[in-house]
Amino acid sequence: MDNLEKRIKTNGVISGLLLGVILTALSIFSYYFITAITNSPVLFVVGPIILSVFIPIFVVVLFCFNFRKKIGGYWTFRQATTGIFIMFLAAYLLQFAGKNLLFDKVIEPNNVQMTQNAAINAKVAILKQRNTDQKVIDKNVAELKTDFNQQKNLTIGNTIQGIVFSILFVFLFSLIFASLFKKEPVYANTNNGVVN
Repeated sequence: MDNLEKRIKTNGVISGLLLGVILTALSIFSYYFITAITNSPVLFVVGPIILSVFIPIFVVVLFCFNFRKKIGGYWTFRQATTGIFIMFLAAYLLQFAGKNLLFDKVIEPNNVQMTQNAAINAKVAILKQRNTDQKVIDKNVAELKTDFNQQKNLTIGNTIQGIVFSILFVFLFSLIFASLFKKEPVYANTNNGVVN
């Protein structure tokens, strides 16, 4: 049993690092996709949903199936929760370091401004297609700028609070995925030739 627990933890870290690389790459690709597709409001809305929600969920499901298969095809709810939590936590930490620290601070330090410009351009294009009054457009643009300014002015306390909430969500998602992917072995108890 100790060997299985060790394999679960080891595979959790390895799978989490691989998952983190994939999610970081998707996140960076999503950023470039958003900032490049400013002329198409539909793609601006639909693209990030596909890149940030549907593809990651599909990848996570594949990783969970593969993880369970690597450890022998069976694990209890507790083992699944532990393994999936370790996998998600490793992926989150790698994505935080790769995207939030390295990419956002070093490679693309102006990413908030570029995302803001792309969001404003897409919002204005959508509102103009609907023949919206210019005052309403100006109001929407001002609201978007206020939202983005709040993102720029994050304090260390806000960052720590965000990390704590993220870890809580990681644990919650681990419980959800563990309930979906647990597969306990079935043992038949025999007593005088009768299966109980």
